Amino acid sequence: MPKMKTHKSAAKRYKITATGKITRRHAGIGHLLQHKSESRKRKLFNDIEIAKGNVDLVSKELPYKKYSR
Repeated sequence: MPKMKTHKSAAKRYKITATGKITRRHAGIGHLLQHKSESRKRKLFNDIEIAKGNVDLVSKELPYKKYSR
């Protein structure tokens, strides 16, 4: 049986917590920050858990979860 390959872009985008949850970064923090409030930017910098509907899709891309980000 051949080994499965990790989807490298997914491995860079997602992080696996110690309890096995998959987290991601918020969108909208790359540029155009001057008109966003400080509180809004602080919230955007934190990671967030991915939606339950996407857990199966992302898990297929990360067969060896310890190698993500």
